[in-house]
Parts: sequence; C-alpha cells; structure tokens
Amino acid sequence: MEDMLFYDRMQFAFTITFHYLFPQLTMGLSLMIVWFKWKFLRTQIEKYNEAAKFWMKIFAINFAMGVVTGIPMEFQFGTNWAKFSELTGGIIGQTLAMEGMFSFFLESSFLGLFLFGEKLLGHKLHFITGFLVFLGSWASGYLIIATHSWMQHPVGYEILENGKFVLNNFGALFSNPWLLPSYLHNQLASIITAAFVVSAVGAFYLLNNKHSDFGKLFLKTGVIFGLVSSVLVAFPTGDLVAKNVVKHQPVTFAAMEGIFETEEGGSEIVLIGQPNILEKKLDNKIAVPNILSFLTYQDWDAEIKGLNEFEPNTYPTNIPGLYYAYHIMVGLGTIFIGLMLLAAIQLFRKKLFTTKWILWALLFMVPLPYIANTTGWYTAELGRQPWLVYNLLRTTEGISPTVSSGNTLFTLLGFIGLYLLLGLLFLILVGKIIYKGPQTTKH
Repeated sequence: MEDMLFYDRMQFAFTITFHYLFPQLTMGLSLMIVWFKWKFLRTQIEKYNEAAKFWMKIFAINFAMGVVTGIPMEFQFGTNWAKFSELTGGIIGQTLAMEGMFSFFLESSFLGLFLFGEKLLGHKLHFITGFLVFLGSWASGYLIIATHSWMQHPVGYEILENGKFVLNNFGALFSNPWLLPSYLHNQLASIITAAFVVSAVGAFYLLNNKHSDFGKLFLKTGVIFGLVSSVLVAFPTGDLVAKNVVKHQPVTFAAMEGIFETEEGGSEIVLIGQPNILEKKLDNKIAVPNILSFLTYQDWDAEIKGLNEFEPNTYPTNIPGLYYAYHIMVGLGTIFIGLMLLAAIQLFRKKLFTTKWILWALLFMVPLPYIANTTGWYTAELGRQPWLVYNLLRTTEGISPTVSSGNTLFTLLGFIGLYLLLGLLFLILVGKIIYKGPQTTKH
C-alpha cells in the first residue's frame, strides 16, 4: 500500500510539475500580448504589432505543450485515483468540465484566428481575438484553482451515506474564501514568469546587438510588468493566502514556518534553518523576533500555534519538503522585487539598456520564476497532506486499489523519457523563434 501510494503521488507530481511549466508562461504572456496589440492600436507604431505577433508564436508552442502534457493528468484521475474521482467527482467534475468546455475551447479557437487571421479580420478584430485568448487562459486558471480551493477548503457540499460528496450549493464553489486570494496570487506569479522571459529576450538582443529596437521594447515592458507583479504577489495577495492558511490550516502554517513549539510573547520569523524532525526543532536557525506575529495578525505579541498543539496524525506528511518549498518561494520572490526595482530605477534614469550587469542578471534569472512557481504549488499541495480533501478525505483513501505499484512505476519511467524528448523539442522550437527575432513589416 505504501509503495502504491508513493508511486501514484510521484507520477502525478512529475506530470503536473512538467505540465505547469507551460501554462504559467501562457497566462502571464497573454496579458502582455494584449498590451502590445492595444499599444499598436493607440499609436499605430508597427513594432508593437510585430511584438504581439512574435510573442503569440511562443505562446502557441507553450499552449500546444500544455495540452499534450495536460491530457495524461486527466487519465490519472481514472487510473491511479479512481476512488478519489468516484467520491468527489460530483463536485470537482463541475469545475474541471467547465474548464475543458468553455475556457480551453475559447482559448484554442481564437488562438488560431490571432495567428493566421490578421489580414482577414483587420487590426481591431485581431485585437479582440487576442483579448479572448487572454480571457480563455485566465478563465481556465480560475476554474482549475476553484477546484484546488475546494480541496483545500471544502464548501457547499454534503456527504451521502455511500461516502460520495455532492454539491448542494453551486455558488459556494465560486464564493469560497480560499479562491480569490489564491487565484490572484497565482496569476500574478504567472505574470512574473512572463515578465522575466520577455525581459530576458530583450536583454539577449541588446547584449548581442541585434533587434535592438525590440530588445529595448521587451526589456522596458518586462521590467514594468515584472516590478508591479513582484510587489503585488507578495502583498496583498501573498499575505491574504497566508492568512487563509493560518485561519483554516493552522498545522500547515506551523510546518511551513518551522514552528515546532508555541512561543509566548510573539513568534519569530525564520530566515535560515533546517528542520530537525527527530528533535522537533530548527537547526542553525537565524530568526528575527516577533516579526511573524506582526505580519500574520498585525500584533507583535500575537500567539501562533506550534506543531506541539496538534495531533501528529494531522501533521503534513513531509514537513522538511513543505518548509523548504515555502522558504525557496519567499526567498526568490524577495530577489525578484530587488532586481526588478534596480532595473526600474535604471530604466527611469535612462541607463538600463547600457547597464550590462543588470542585462546579464535578467538573462540568467529566467529559470528562477519557474522554480518559484513550482515551489509555491508544492507548498500548497504538501501543506494539504495527508488529505486530498482537507479534513474529510485522506490521500490513502483516494488511490485505485487495482493498479499495482509496478504498473505505475513503469508508466512513470515512460513519462520521464517522453517528456525529456518533448522538452528538448520545445527548447529547440522556441530557441529558433527567439534567434530569428521579430519580423519587421516593410510599408
């Protein structure tokens, strides 16, 4: 049973981690593409239009990869997690079906029109197709996070005698207090990824002295979007998400922050430390007194419960993993704010395009937003364990009893090999588009 659960979780973790590399860029990039196209309509400067079309090519490849890697996850609900699907399908099936029927088809239909229909549609209708692609991608994220939020904080349900969950209040799915902060936090994080990618391509062009006009445009746009989203992802959205966790999942909050014992007179915030589960403490800790209490409750002396206040069978199953995922996310987010602020200052001083160390920093920062987004999702998912539906359905109760661990491991190895090839193909295709650069239309 333990092996079966381990491999089921490993397979889903691997496939969803790889899959989310693509939507996190498309959701943020779709907003920036709409901005480029709107800017063209306002100014009639052709480089904005060419920028929109250039980035939509990269969006399309990401979208295709997202579709290909998303399909296996749906099948896992039926193969590896059949009991979970049987018990909760009456609720999560609502939002997942809506995501597929409305958001996905909206996004995919108008993506084709944006890519190939500019001459036929004219610029205003072309802008509308781009806006509908953006709307579809953000609606898709909203419905997926509505599903996630119900698993984190179940609302509007009742449990039948046979153990199945049914929805008794459809509106509660979308008024869930967990939903809006999580959604806004996630979407801002995706804008950060897009902003760093756009900035990095701009920095690459300037450092190589090619496509300089587009390099400056991409860099300026990426830095502005990046600074605003980096600040907003921390406050207020990150703050609201953390307040939800401390209110509804206090044991998770204690594990995230590494609080093993309740502290009197206010809780410190840990900057560095290694969880020691056996001795129930943090080793080599560097902390600032009372800050965590103030950030959480706006009270320097507020008490935050430690893990010692809860039953061990309710602890997150991987406290070190949860602790490190959370602190990596927060640490990288702090770096993003610092770098984008420095870049914005240089942009204001009209020195950004010649400040090579910032250009190099932006270029090499590209992987870090992906890591921050991934560790953010790991924080949410590891924090919910040992539950599939928080406090109602344990993870051990949701797996398929008829699928052997050997079968799951075999397919996991197959996914690893296949996704490695897909990843290489993706990098080659996107690399060729970036190397070729935007194509300036001659008039």
